[in-house]
Amino acid sequence: MSTVPGLPRPPRAAIVGLLCAATSLAPGALSAQTTRTVQPGAPGEETRVLDAAGLDDLTSPEHTEADVAFMRGMISHHAQAIEMVALIADRTSDRQIGLLGRRIEISQRDEIALMERWLETRGEEGPANHGHGEHGAAAHAMMPGMLSFEQMAELEAADGVEFERLFLTYMIQHHQGAIDMVVELFASNGGQQVDVFRFASDVDADQQMEIDRMRLMLEARDPAR
Repeated sequence: MSTVPGLPRPPRAAIVGLLCAATSLAPGALSAQTTRTVQPGAPGEETRVLDAAGLDDLTSPEHTEADVAFMRGMISHHAQAIEMVALIADRTSDRQIGLLGRRIEISQRDEIALMERWLETRGEEGPANHGHGEHGAAAHAMMPGMLSFEQMAELEAADGVEFERLFLTYMIQHHQGAIDMVVELFASNGGQQVDVFRFASDVDADQQMEIDRMRLMLEARDPAR
């Protein structure tokens, strides 16, 4: 099973769900098929085959305060990225920047909806405020990579190629902050709940891929970098 480089292995309950092996006693004999579920052992331990009683004992870990804080923080983090994207239309007609912004807006709106549902179904409240304008200085200090009020004002005041350079520079900063939030989540022993692990791993992979793309776009606009 593959994992995202630099991130921990998925929780064992998640691995078990992926290791159901169907074995046939005779070719084409569907009625003779049986299903085995196996649980990988810890280092030095043997893999064991689970019966129905064993499966009942395997439950996904409960979510933690670290998971809740991560989801709340990422909602606000994504909201600022959407605000940054909203500036594109009036400041540049560059097709690459426009397409990049559209991808970011669609993916992060979808992820915000996913995170809000995750919190709601667990009886947890979402963040008190979304977006840049409603955040105080303390909130920015807590969110890696988020633009300060001064940086956001600088971006809003820019136009043309200067806007494109600033947008790419600040969105790279913003994306890197999201990756740092994933690292912090796992460092705090959060992310063991299967849905959180899957989402955080996707954030790490997707944001890094977009960072690589944006760096190439930035280099094309500033060869001296």
